[in-house]
Amino acid sequence: MPKRLLFLSHRIPYPPEKGEKIRAWHMLEHLAPRWEIECGFLVDDRADIAHLPAMAKVAKHVEWRPALGRWQSAARALLRLRPGLPLSLGWFHEPGLFRWAQQGLAAGRYDAALVYSSAMAPYAMGSAAQGVARVLDLVDVDSEKWRAYAADAKPPMRQVWSREARTLLAFERRAVMEFDRSIFVSAEEARHFAELAPETAERLGHVDNGVELARFDPAREYPSPFAPDAGPALVFTGTMNYRPNVEAVSWFAENVLPLLRADPPAGGRPPEFHIVGASPAPAVLALAQLDGVHVTGPVPDVRPYIAHAAVSVAPLRIARGIQNKVLEAMAMAKPVVASPQAFEGVRAVPGRDLLVADGATETAARVREVLEGRHPGLGAAGRAAVAAGHDWSATLRALDPLLERAG
Repeated sequence: MPKRLLFLSHRIPYPPEKGEKIRAWHMLEHLAPRWEIECGFLVDDRADIAHLPAMAKVAKHVEWRPALGRWQSAARALLRLRPGLPLSLGWFHEPGLFRWAQQGLAAGRYDAALVYSSAMAPYAMGSAAQGVARVLDLVDVDSEKWRAYAADAKPPMRQVWSREARTLLAFERRAVMEFDRSIFVSAEEARHFAELAPETAERLGHVDNGVELARFDPAREYPSPFAPDAGPALVFTGTMNYRPNVEAVSWFAENVLPLLRADPPAGGRPPEFHIVGASPAPAVLALAQLDGVHVTGPVPDVRPYIAHAAVSVAPLRIARGIQNKVLEAMAMAKPVVASPQAFEGVRAVPGRDLLVADGATETAARVREVLEGRHPGLGAAGRAAVAAGHDWSATLRALDPLLERAG
């Protein structure tokens, strides 16, 4: 009889088209042959209901609830606010899904539970879960993201984000001490959490993010999405209402691109910056008014944009864990210019496999070098690096021993 696994996530893991879904989906695909999986999650986009049948590929049973809208979620978070607890726990609390998970755990329906993100940890905590092998995938040190938000915010949001950082870290520490094991997206992220919470060090591990090499294959042919007479394409991919992405493209468009367009590399056409991804925030849409900036909105497939890019840029100023946009561009054998924050956790050698640059002047210089042909082997070396260090089939093997207590 196969072992029984409860998998909880704050988002439907399908389709695997952005960071949080990519990691969750590949975990499920990896575990499905050996586990009988029941999945519980929230659906925050009604369009995702059409993807529920795809979950049958990996799950015996799917339990889902619609997430509230942004303002309703905020109101619920405020109503559930308690001294010392972060707002995000109330934001993602759904009573029906919580009861389903707790009742299944209490009834002994599962041999193990894999919980994705700190927001879902309460669903598998408490007396109902005792005796079940539990693994918490924190992915990133999420409390550090709020601390970074607070650092450059003005009152009253500085106080709000500071409180969230402080209370979420306290909750993360408590959750890690209750779960059997907790994992992060990289060894660096796990070490950082251990520095913040030394008492948790022996309970931590990591499962690196990967990339689907067969899907992101530079040998495939894609039609170019760019105008034939356009300048070299500098491409950024991501969900474009996510604050770190918004800040990254705004900074690049306003501080780096003008340096490159004022003095086109090698006397060629001025490069153009393409921001590729769904749900562009108003601040991102406004960037399209700038010279040489294009905002695509949602596209059916990001691969043509990567395949025909001259450079993939990842100038994130706030970043935690491993950036899928970096791995995917490297897998496509595209030269990548990344900030130190976006490079964190990537198993690659700067200068050989990708270029790492900090600040507008240095970032423009590295992009210019690529456009002038001064790094001809960068793309091929990048793909070799991710094939060696970030193939999902290899990275996910680290997940198996964490759940074997249930065997």
